Amino acid sequence: MYRPVVIIGTLILCALMSVAHSQTFPSKPIRIVVGFPPGGPADYTARVLADKLPALLGVNAIVENRVGANATIGADHVAKSPPDGHTLFLTTCGAMAISPHIGAKLPYDPLRDFTPIAHVVNAYSTLTVHPSMPVRNTKEFVALARARKGQITMASTGIGSIPHLAQELLKVSAGIDLVHVPYKGAGPVLTDAVGGQISSLVLDVTPLLPYIKAGKLRAIGIAGAKRSPLLPEVATLEEQGFKNVEAPNWYAIFAPAKMPRAIVDRLNDAVRKAIAMADVRERLISTGADLVSSTPEQLADLLNRDYAKWGKLIREKNITE
Repeated sequence: MYRPVVIIGTLILCALMSVAHSQTFPSKPIRIVVGFPPGGPADYTARVLADKLPALLGVNAIVENRVGANATIGADHVAKSPPDGHTLFLTTCGAMAISPHIGAKLPYDPLRDFTPIAHVVNAYSTLTVHPSMPVRNTKEFVALARARKGQITMASTGIGSIPHLAQELLKVSAGIDLVHVPYKGAGPVLTDAVGGQISSLVLDVTPLLPYIKAGKLRAIGIAGAKRSPLLPEVATLEEQGFKNVEAPNWYAIFAPAKMPRAIVDRLNDAVRKAIAMADVRERLISTGADLVSSTPEQLADLLNRDYAKWGKLIREKNITE
């Protein structure tokens, strides 16, 4: 007969503890976990934000690199951390929306084990060819691929990567056959692309830019909703008549599940204020990023949509590691 009273009392106590945690947040330095090595674009983005959070939140922000397994090691660590706002996860869509559909079962559920905080940037996926290819745009590339069916190679940074999935979308949209050549990372891809060992590739614009400017590679299309500010002369694939080939590599901040709403709102507010700062915008745009300012709900919607989108494509194309 006392059970209802006990349950109600427990719920009230939990609610009071949540309020108390929210009122004392932050009480120690904030860790921003990144699942990629120092020096890469995800790490750089995290460090740009970490520079601004002390002034906005009153405590230091530290970037911690937990590298391995396409950021899933870092994701698992954050998922198992206390939801007190002091451990965050800056990641790309790979660990959250793609990796769960490829390979072994992950020790976390991206839809259940995280609290969305803020979408930060989108990175532009760029379709690029070797200058020896007799094409100047995607329409000419598609015409050549149809004429040389099964002979045009297209490289990516690995099976299930955004560059790989972008070319799968292009194959469906254009009705062409390409020979996928997966590499382990951008460095080897660029070496062989510049050397002419592969016909084409898809990659974020930032590592491509020096080679494009030097005439060693030619950009012929952007797999995104709009043109890159670093390559304004290169049309999107949709502008060139190829629909549903958007493959932005988004960067976003998540936290452990069940975080008090007051802490979520404070973190989201701090991130959005940081992104609005002129020097932050300049630093991130210089990398080719498209800056985004989102609510937690908008990020949750993005994750759900991309989780479904990439899962469907991976199953339909039977993509496995």
